[in-house]
Formats: sequence, structure tokens, C-alpha cells
Amino acid sequence: MPVSPTSPGSPLRSGPGREEMASRTSRCRLWADGAASWVVAGGGMAVVASILGILIFIVFEVAPLLRGAQVHGDREFVLSLPEPLAFLTDEHRSHAVVLAADGGLHTVDLASGVEIARTELQELDGGVRVAHAAPGQPLLTAATGGGRVVAVPIAWNVSFDADRRVVRAAVGPSVIFELDPDRRPLGAFAARVDDAGSGLAAAQLADGRLALVGRNVTENPITEEREETWSRHELPDPGALSALVLSTDGLNLFGGTEDGELVWWRIHAGRPADPQRFGDEGPAVTVLTLLIGDRSLVVGRADGGIGIWFPVRGPDETVDLTPIRDFPPLPRAVRLLAPSLRDKCFLAQDDSGLLGLYHSTSHRLLWTGPSPIPGASALFFTPKADGLAVAGAGKMALMRVHNPHPEVSLRALFGKVWYEGYERPDYVWQSTGGTDDFEPKLSLTPLLVGTLKGTFYSLIVAIPLGVAGAMYASQFMHPRVKHYVKPTVEIMAALPSVVLGFLAGLWLAPRMERVLPGVLLSLLAAPLAILIASFALRAAPSRWRRRLAPGSELALYLVALALTLWLCLQASPLLEALWLGGDFRDWLMRATGLRYDQRNAVVVGLAMGFAVIPFIFSIAEDAFSNVPRSLVSGSLALGADRWQTVTRVVLPTASPGIFSAIMIGFGRAVGETMIVLMATGNTPIMDWNPFNGFRTLSANIAVEIPEAPHGATLYRTLFLAALLLFALTFAVNTAGEAVRQRLRRRYAEL
Repeated sequence: MPVSPTSPGSPLRSGPGREEMASRTSRCRLWADGAASWVVAGGGMAVVASILGILIFIVFEVAPLLRGAQVHGDREFVLSLPEPLAFLTDEHRSHAVVLAADGGLHTVDLASGVEIARTELQELDGGVRVAHAAPGQPLLTAATGGGRVVAVPIAWNVSFDADRRVVRAAVGPSVIFELDPDRRPLGAFAARVDDAGSGLAAAQLADGRLALVGRNVTENPITEEREETWSRHELPDPGALSALVLSTDGLNLFGGTEDGELVWWRIHAGRPADPQRFGDEGPAVTVLTLLIGDRSLVVGRADGGIGIWFPVRGPDETVDLTPIRDFPPLPRAVRLLAPSLRDKCFLAQDDSGLLGLYHSTSHRLLWTGPSPIPGASALFFTPKADGLAVAGAGKMALMRVHNPHPEVSLRALFGKVWYEGYERPDYVWQSTGGTDDFEPKLSLTPLLVGTLKGTFYSLIVAIPLGVAGAMYASQFMHPRVKHYVKPTVEIMAALPSVVLGFLAGLWLAPRMERVLPGVLLSLLAAPLAILIASFALRAAPSRWRRRLAPGSELALYLVALALTLWLCLQASPLLEALWLGGDFRDWLMRATGLRYDQRNAVVVGLAMGFAVIPFIFSIAEDAFSNVPRSLVSGSLALGADRWQTVTRVVLPTASPGIFSAIMIGFGRAVGETMIVLMATGNTPIMDWNPFNGFRTLSANIAVEIPEAPHGATLYRTLFLAALLLFALTFAVNTAGEAVRQRLRRRYAEL
């Protein structure tokens, strides 16, 4: 009997058997499955680690904003000169020019405390009684016992000898103002002198009158001859003045009285207007100073109170000196104030020797501690705002100040702040200005509102069209047509957002402005046209309908929709002429008080909605298509029609997926940058008006970060904006996932 080739005894049989092959295949599959599991798990962990790394980096950049100022002792030394009344230091904190009680200007090396130069002031009859460093100027001013005010400008010349920096003080020519012809001691005084030598001095005379003396220096540009003219004005007794301060331009004179009132004289051409009085009687004003920019007046009082006042324009166009904010009081009377030359910070010291560092705009007490010289007679904030110097009888001390982000506080970032020149507190983002005395306005609230506004208007467009389109494509559209429609819509997601923003800003926005009445009319006419087309199709003879290819009814709807939109746009000028007074923008302002900007939320809603629709449509369509066919068949078998089945069975069952689609669309809209950057005007205003622009967190980061100095307040505030954007999307996605899981459990039993 021949042996079968497949029998065990066959000599032709070779290689492993079937069981061995199956075992080997199973082992290979297990190895492949295990490797794939590790790769997928590793990829997921890498994604999570990357997100956590980004979050940690952002938090690391934001954290310094939360730190307060740090003030540390630097050095102290004994001054071998009479009591210092006022002084200035250079920006390197290497030298100081001290005006002492003997009327001399002493240049002191701050490294050793040794006097290296001395200049005697002339015409100081009666000796120096009181002296100040003029706020915001390198100027020392002094009142003599003989009724004069002396102003001495100081300049610092810096040169280099090999690798060593050499700083020399240059004492300019003194300007002497004769305030009291009778040579009596003066009361409160103030003085200013500009680079040309022109200036103004004010003081209260012994009989209570207020005297103003001005000096005007003009130079002939041809002969270079200088001509000097003087002016003098006297005003009635304003009350017992305890402090006076002049603005740098010499146009405003502020005084404080022993009754606690503030007095404001406006000066034009050297002539003072009648005084204006503000505030109720209370603790005496002990000291005044002006912050950089000469708008904010810092008021120190006898009870330790410290307040900020500045001029505010009222509804009747009058400008009044208004109390803006108060700081925590010091234990005793405030005696010394020193403003920063860089920002809105200032120093204050009271009679108990407590020293405080404050910032006006952020309304922060940045630091407080004991002064190294409790009974100090002079206080100075160094020009770079990185140190302070305090001097008393026979002693001077320097302290280092590390205060990188004084402008930041929760109130400044998220609350209303009353800024200089504003009529009321407001939310404002304005990170830069044209002058050094600019007050940074870093409120993130307008950016948060803008982010939500842009998202809201884009989702108004995207959600109805995306979800309804997905429902139609999944449940009603012919499969042959759907085969082309779904990929076409999904390809829309590949359009670069910069292209959409470009088209929205430069093409759509100007055309929308011309035909907006027609666009608004189309919101009502388009659904009506679809309904009319549907009824017309159903009313057509059955023999005509049978000739139509399956799915071709979509073409009829598209034609009806296109024709309706074209008619609405063509009718827009007629609507404007008949019902809107010929100009929609003017009518909108007159009828509603809303302003129309060409780049606005409507334009962004259409453009960004176009970018979001593909994401919502694709995910929602998958959710509709994944509903078990048994549920649809059972509903139809029980007598429900197609619409009832879709709305009462398919839609609830697919609701978790639909909600996920909406959340993904929300995240896409929140993080969009280029469309809102190019199509909104990028104006950080708080207004839900759809015809106004806005600025979002993401667009603000894109605009500001290239110009933000590394490590500066603006730089870290932009990272805070990124952290808020991260937290917003995380919170919304977390809430969305919780809702999706709840919907999934609810409809899992259908």
C-alpha cells in the first residue's frame, strides 16, 4: 500500500507541524501585542510628561510675580560733616552730594564714607534752615534764614580709566530766588529749575502770604547772548502751610495745611490762579511729594496716614484733586518721602523710625522694616530704584532694594484700577507707553473677556452648523453623496488659520461692512428658503421626483440657499435706504448706542466658526454613525418616523460624542491666535457688542512677547496669561469630560 505524503511515516514530510506553527504564531503575536502596548503606553506617558513639563515651565516663569520686595542692609558709615538736610546719589550708588546745615555741598564716596570734595554755596544769609531733593530732578533746593530759596542742579559725569569706572559730581550754577525782600525766615517752600536755568520758587512768608518768584532765561541763537527776566506774585494767606511741592513743568503747585487740607494752585505764565481746596479737616499734612510724571501726589500725615491724590476730570468738565487710594498707616507721623525715578514706587519713614516701600498703581505695601537711622533727616531713592539711602546727624546708611515686579497685584491684574488721567476705575491693558513716566496697565480681565467673546460668537456659528450638518449627513444623506461630503468638510480643517485670518481681515471685513443689513436678513431668509424648497419638492408630481437621482435633492437646497443669500446681499443697499436712514453704522449708533468697527466679533465669528466646523462635524458625525442600527430599526419598527427616531433615539444616544465634539471645538476656538489677531483690530476692550473688536489671551501673547524684555514684569505677565489659558482649557475639558461620562452612563442602557 503506498504511503500518503501527509501521513506520519511519509518521507516527504518536513518542517514543524501545525501545532508547532500555531504555537510559534501565538508567541509572535503575544510579543507584538506586548511591544505595541508598551509603545502606546510610553507614547501616552510622554504626552502627559510633555504637558506637565510645559505647565511646570510656565509656573516657574510666573512664580517671581508673587514675591514681594526684598530690602537688605548694605553699608553704614559716619559722616564727618554737619547734619545732612538733603542729598542725591548717582545711579551706581558710588557717590553722593550732600547739602548740609552749614550751607556746603559735600561730595561723599559711598564706598568709604570719606568726603572727597566740598562746594560752598554763596548768598546764604541766615544759613540753611530746610532743604529738599526736588522730586524727579537732580536738584537740591534749600530755604535760608534770610528769605531766599537756593536751587542747585547736580550732574554726574561718568568716565572710564582703563577698566575702572570714574564718577564725578558736577555742581551747576546756583539759582537764587528772592522770596522775602524783608529777609525773614521762610515757611514751607518748593522750587524747580530746568536745564536752561529758568525756574520757579514758591514759599510761605512769615506774615502768611504765599510768594511766587519766577526766572525766565532766553538765549539769542545768533549771538548766544542770554537774557534773564524775573517775575513776582503774592497771594493772600492760604492758611498755615506745612508742605509745598511744585511739578517739574512749573504749572502746578500743591500745598498741605496743618488742618489736613490740600491746596492746589494752577500756574500759567508764572502767574498763579486762585487756589482750590480739597479734603476735610483732619490730621495735619506733614510732607508732600510727586511721583514720576507729576500726576500722582503722595500725602503724608501726622497720624501716619499715606494717601495718593491726583486730578480727575468730572462730568461737568471740571478737574478736581481727588483721593484715589490710601495705604496702611505708619505708627507715627510721616516725616520723609522719596519717590522712585523709574516707576510709581516711593519710600516713606515716620517718627518711630519705621520705613516702608510702596507702589501706587498696584496699591501695594511692598516692604516695611526698621530704618537704619530712626531719626533720619533725609531720604533718597537711588536713580535705578535698586537701593535707598538715608542720612541723619553724623551718619549715613545704604540699603539694597530688589523689587523687580512692583506693578503686579491681584487688584492690578483682575480688578478695577484708577489710573492717572482716567475719570473712574477701569479694567485696562496697555503694556507700553511713549514716555518714561508711563503707568503700566496690566489688567488681564479684558483679555479674558475677549477670549470668551471670540469663543462665544464662533461657537454660535459652528455648533448649529456642525452638529446639524453631522446629523443630516449621518441620518438623512444618501451614502453616495456622503462619500464626497464628509471628506470635503474634513479637508477644511487643513486650511491654515493665517489664511483664514488674512481673508477675514482684508476681504470679508470691508465687504461685511457694506452688506451687513443683508447678512442679518439672510439669517431669517435662509431657513425659510430651505423650508420652501422642501415643500416644493414634496408638492412636485411623483413622476418628476422619481426621475431625480437619490441624494440629488441636496443640489436643490444648495441652489435655493445660494439664490436667497444673493438676493439678500443685493437688497442690502435698499434696506439701508428705506429703513436705516441710508447708513447702517449711523443708525446703529443712534438707535442702540453701539459703535460699529470694521473688524469685529461678527467677522471673527464667521471666520473662526468656519475653522471650528470641521472638527465638530467630523466627531459628531462619527457619534451619530456609531449608534447601533438595532436601536434605529427597533424605533422604526414600533411606528416612529425617521425624524422622531433621530431626535428621540439617535440624538440622545450620540449625545456623549456630540458633547465631546463641542468641547474640542471650544478648545480650538479658545486657543486660536491668527484669526483673532488679523480680524479683530486687537483692541483690549471689555464689551460684548458683536460689532466691536476685542483681544484674546493667545493673540495678546503673540503680539507682546517679541517685545517683552526677558524676565521683566510684562514678560512674566504674558506667561501668566498663558497659564490662565492653560487653566481655562483644562477646567472646561475636565468639566466636559465629566458631563460626557454622565451622559454615557445615562444612555448606555438604550
